Amino acid sequence: MSINLVILAAGKGTRMKSDSAKVLHKVAGAPLLIHAMKAGTSLEPQNIVIVAGHEADAVSAAALAYDESAQIVLQTEQKGTGHAVLCTKDALQGATGDLLVLYGDTPFISPETLDTMHSARARFDIVVLGFEAADPARYGRLVMDGNTLERIVEFKDASDEERDISFCNSGVILCSTAHMFELLAQVTNDNAGEEYYLTDIIGLARAAGLSATAVACSEAETMGVNSRADLAAAEAAFQARARADALEAGVTLTAPETVFFAHDTYVGPDTIIEPNVIFGPEVTIENGAHIRAFSHLEGAHVSRGAVVGPYARLRPGAELSENVHVGNFVEIKNATLAEGAKANHLTYIGDATIGEGTNIGAGTITCNYDGVFKHHTHIGARAFIGSNTMLIAPVSVGDEAMTATGAIVNKDVPDGALAISRIPQDNKLNLARKLFDTLRAKKARQQNEDE
Repeated sequence: MSINLVILAAGKGTRMKSDSAKVLHKVAGAPLLIHAMKAGTSLEPQNIVIVAGHEADAVSAAALAYDESAQIVLQTEQKGTGHAVLCTKDALQGATGDLLVLYGDTPFISPETLDTMHSARARFDIVVLGFEAADPARYGRLVMDGNTLERIVEFKDASDEERDISFCNSGVILCSTAHMFELLAQVTNDNAGEEYYLTDIIGLARAAGLSATAVACSEAETMGVNSRADLAAAEAAFQARARADALEAGVTLTAPETVFFAHDTYVGPDTIIEPNVIFGPEVTIENGAHIRAFSHLEGAHVSRGAVVGPYARLRPGAELSENVHVGNFVEIKNATLAEGAKANHLTYIGDATIGEGTNIGAGTITCNYDGVFKHHTHIGARAFIGSNTMLIAPVSVGDEAMTATGAIVNKDVPDGALAISRIPQDNKLNLARKLFDTLRAKKARQQNEDE
């Protein structure tokens, strides 16, 4: 059965103490909203509708950047979860199949859990996601009769007996699209919060003879983010799971607690990751690479056998082919290094292609930016770039060519040629002694004046 996905993302999140919408705060390099969208899209929904409110333009931009097919609807007044879902009725006019409601501030609902809900939907008209809470606190309670969910009671409206229930509501609901809007049309705000609760559809459904159930997931999956402390806890939870998954997948982490992954990091088996490595978004590491300590990677692809770091930085567009070496205090941006190329020390390579087997000496800089435009540097195969070379782009260095130490290269170097660009050295005899004597005398006079 087809799925329509609705994600509620309208809240400000006052406890975040932020001008930004709560769902735009990031875990593992991605907004909370994107985590929810990733989970929901695992069911291949035919429609994705995001309910925005506070900072709607920014929320819309984030959602559409992830999936340009998403629809955005506005909840201009915060009247509760039922009202928020009802705001999507026009966007889903004529939609068939089921409707799944997720929350933009609940990032860890797994695709496996959603599959379980989808399976249960074959037997029940409505499926709710619940969890056994270690501390039920102020969660809504799921009132069950065997496998049948009778109703959901908000904490503030619950009796003492109902508050003793530990099976709690996550807020995630799946039912037919038609039933959802039929039931929501009957929901009132006659409750302590004077809000239209999505959860009220369960009681209305049971009264109409519809069946309902609740499936359970781990409490960790239902973690909501409402404060900076919650955000830190969510980041810690994500990283703990990502590290465990990497180890299980055959990746060596020599100090797992110091490695930080992004939401989309891929690391192949037999890769070694040393301590204090940080992955930003869009990084792929192929099998058998070695990422050494204190390196930072973002938007980069690292091939088999490559070595990165220590203290290296790979920025977006960095493409390292097999057996490339990028060493300490080397920065690569929007550049491709072909097989076996090496840049081992104190180097910046930006907007460049480096040929196979080429060696980049310490202190080399591709001078790629003129203040307005970026320019490209091409270095051929098996070239040797001497230490402290400045390559003034656009410029090309040929195959098996060489630049002398300290060269400033502002015109193309042919294949096999040696580029030398130096100011002639002139030794002024005894001038250093005279300068030192003059400076020391000046310093002594200043000290005497201060006294």
